Amino acid sequence: MSNFSTFEKGRTEEALEKTTSQKAMWKRLLEESRTRILLLYALLLLLLGGGAVPIFRYLLFFSVDSRVEESMYGEQESFFSAYANWEAEPDQSIEDLRAFVDDFLQTTLPEDDNFQIVLLDGELYRSSPFYLLAPFQPGSELFNRWQTVTEFVLEQEDTRVPHVGNITYTAKPIVLEGEQRGIFVVAHSTAGERQEALVGVYLFAAFTLVTVFVSLLIAWLAAGRLLAPIATLSRTARAISESDLNQRISTPRGNGDLSELANTFNAMMDRIQGAFDSQRDFINDAGHELRTPITIIQGHLELMNGDPQEREDTMELVMDELDRMGRLVSDMSLLAKSERPNFLQLETISVRTFAEELFAKATTLADRHWQLVGEEEGYMVGDRQKLTGAMLNLLRNAAQHTQTTDSIEIGYAFKAARRMNYQVKFWVRDTGEGISQDEQHRIFARFARGQRQQRRSEGSGLGLAISSAIAEAHGGEIKLVSQLGKGATFWMILPGTCRL
Repeated sequence: MSNFSTFEKGRTEEALEKTTSQKAMWKRLLEESRTRILLLYALLLLLLGGGAVPIFRYLLFFSVDSRVEESMYGEQESFFSAYANWEAEPDQSIEDLRAFVDDFLQTTLPEDDNFQIVLLDGELYRSSPFYLLAPFQPGSELFNRWQTVTEFVLEQEDTRVPHVGNITYTAKPIVLEGEQRGIFVVAHSTAGERQEALVGVYLFAAFTLVTVFVSLLIAWLAAGRLLAPIATLSRTARAISESDLNQRISTPRGNGDLSELANTFNAMMDRIQGAFDSQRDFINDAGHELRTPITIIQGHLELMNGDPQEREDTMELVMDELDRMGRLVSDMSLLAKSERPNFLQLETISVRTFAEELFAKATTLADRHWQLVGEEEGYMVGDRQKLTGAMLNLLRNAAQHTQTTDSIEIGYAFKAARRMNYQVKFWVRDTGEGISQDEQHRIFARFARGQRQQRRSEGSGLGLAISSAIAEAHGGEIKLVSQLGKGATFWMILPGTCRL
């Protein structure tokens, strides 16, 4: 009994899980853009098709009624045209009129579902065809109305009889020698032609449904093809992981929205991959740079003994390495903050005064032939402290790559640029060893040092990267012109505000 209950419970849970899975599948299907587009398309088609059927029915019935009235007018005109010719003969009597009617009805056939009826002296004389529908026979309400006609009439009446339908008729008096002797009636029963028209309506409705179904099928396939890049985007996004950022979407042909979406996604992934690679390299380089002083500190502390002199030397070395680590962390923090909106504390700066302050600070960096040159005066908006730090990095770099016999020039210029804007240029030109073309492509990278530097500098390898980041934060840039053996010139180009 227990095993049976367990089996039934398992089957119930399995059925419940299957039902839940099916519901989730249908829910996911209904939430897809493809399904929503298809449902909207189906709704529009059904509304258009549903509205087209009654419009088609109305137009078809209107066309039938117009043709019927035209045929009735034609039969009336044919009768009275022949009657006018007959009446023109002299001495025509009522008997001659009967003979004329007999001859006309025998030789003239009415249109389908039309009845030609002649009343003489208030009585039914003859009709074509001979058999009359019940509403046309003597004694009916309609027949009694015809007996009272004194002028041409065109009327329509609903008999509410299915096999008869609506009746349309024209009636016109027959006048002989100035006296009304009869009435010529052309009557039409709409049941037959309406039935034929309804068959056409039913065929049109069936054709509309088939067209809607085929259109939906084609739309489903077409939507799947058109929205394939979106599905690929979803699969690609799921396939992307922290260790694999190489997935891309194949761009559809053309310049449509989906092509733009694919290009935008691929461009975004390129930026993300670039940022991820940069971050990874930055972390690897930072780890490498921090590992060296840590190893040095750890090794000297392990080997330190009780000798006071050795202990003092070790402490001096440890403090020096800790200072270098502190500068490295500060520089890394500054680079990280350079991408923030509030990185800069802006103020109006006099270009000449700023250059003179730089020159005063530069002369304390090293024993070199320092020079200050300038062209014109102007103002710019920037962060004085950070710009000072950026320029000092360039000046310190120049000092590290020159000898005491070399010259270092600090220059500034304030010139008009395009579109009536101004441009401020600062430069640091030295007569030192210069920089090779290969190194010029990597010198602004983080933790980059010249291959010929041999670690003469105590810097972190972030100085030029920090200077470039500060210039870019101000909307400017740093350029380098150099040749081996002929010195180097670093340009910091910034936007200016006005000339003095």
